[in-house]
Amino acid sequence: MSNYHVYRFGHFWAKVLPFRLSQIIVTFLCDMHYFFSKRDRWAVENNLKIVFKKDRVPSSLVREVFRNFGKYLLEFFTMTQRVNPSFAQSHVRINNIEYLKNVLEKGKGGIIVSAHLGNWEMGGGVLPAFGFPLAVLALSHKDPRVNALFNAQREALGVKVIQTDTAAVRRLIEHLRKNHLVAIVADRDFGNNGILMDFLGQKTLVPKGPAFFSIKTGSPIVPTFFIRREDGHFEINAHPPINPPQVSNGEITDDLLRGYIAQYLKVMEQEIKANPTQWLLFREFAQA
Repeated sequence: MSNYHVYRFGHFWAKVLPFRLSQIIVTFLCDMHYFFSKRDRWAVENNLKIVFKKDRVPSSLVREVFRNFGKYLLEFFTMTQRVNPSFAQSHVRINNIEYLKNVLEKGKGGIIVSAHLGNWEMGGGVLPAFGFPLAVLALSHKDPRVNALFNAQREALGVKVIQTDTAAVRRLIEHLRKNHLVAIVADRDFGNNGILMDFLGQKTLVPKGPAFFSIKTGSPIVPTFFIRREDGHFEINAHPPINPPQVSNGEITDDLLRGYIAQYLKVMEQEIKANPTQWLLFREFAQA
């Protein structure tokens, strides 16, 4: 069965079944994934060892990452039914909302830098409910049907999707010039065009894009993370905006990018350390 049909199957039943029943089923499936996927379990365990700076971590924490991934998918597949202004007001708290407002008041838009932490997809769906115009940079899947399925979920909530293709740069800059927010997940480079950085005490490739576009457009970066709480509520943690450095001779060098990226990676590290089992990476992030 292809990934598309797996996603379609999950999407269908997530909408049909009661949410609490879906949660029970998803927990069971995630536990099966944990027990039978040695590769994913090994990757998650090694990532947690780095976060905690320990040689061993409890298996319960490793399994919790798998369960949180299931919660992420269930929330994503049902967010068109659940996320609306009423849900946002009753279930979501934005910490430091003034950082997002202040950025837009300057008229150059803002680049939200986030991570595969909590539920970044749901965070994107919630921000328009609070009145923030938002576009997200989304990785293109190999199967266009998967793109269509995922993007329909995002766009139904008022999010503009910028697919990672040849037109992505132009569209991203257009949204920033309209004084919109653009969200980019920046804790993992999915290609070979990233930049090697110190991240959680390890060398790893991270995307250059957020820093490059910020410097190019003058749009500040706002590190922002959508975190799940145990009571079924959520928090959006917005951090102080980081203004881009000045460029001499119009040349954006790797050294300039590294200095800028290091500033928001430090914030990202703080959020990951505070919510380690919500960091949903099933690949070892550190470079050998």
